[in-house]
Amino acid sequence: MDGTLTFAIHDFDAIRIELGLPEGKPILESLAELPHEQAQRLNHQLDAIELELSHDSRAAPGAAELLKGLTEKGCHLGILTRNNRVNIEATLTAAGLAHYFNQDSLVSRDCAAPKPDPAGINLLLERWNATPEQTVMLGDHLFDLDTGKAAGTATVHVDRSGEFPHLKQADVSVQELDELLVCL
Repeated sequence: MDGTLTFAIHDFDAIRIELGLPEGKPILESLAELPHEQAQRLNHQLDAIELELSHDSRAAPGAAELLKGLTEKGCHLGILTRNNRVNIEATLTAAGLAHYFNQDSLVSRDCAAPKPDPAGINLLLERWNATPEQTVMLGDHLFDLDTGKAAGTATVHVDRSGEFPHLKQADVSVQELDELLVCL
């Protein structure tokens, strides 16, 4: 979602500093190592930070056209994010993309182990009665690609910078979503 269908606006280093978490380690993994009460307090703070950011979300170029094209082809569309459910909905609404997704196709850290664990993709596959071979994981981060690979799906790496640091982990790499429209 963030950085793929919408412009990436999260400054994870700043969030780590605000939460008092160590540098260089993913936020959710750092929180999981803390005592329960402290982790719970910081998770609430993280939710608030992410909700504030979600209101400024904007659709990435080509996102609406890609989602519309996939919907017209009868494809199931899902969101798998390390964010929480409330923030998924707020982000998609702010970006004008919410109408492309069914509520049962929004998978957050609230209902499945966070990426790179493949549990979220497996949950979507079960809900859709689909197989990994029929599925594509699209994302901008190594966690997205690792999750897709772990679930046995094809992977598409979106990197607007064009640097493609995860080229070997992706089946397809694109700079912009518009590049995927030709695949429809």
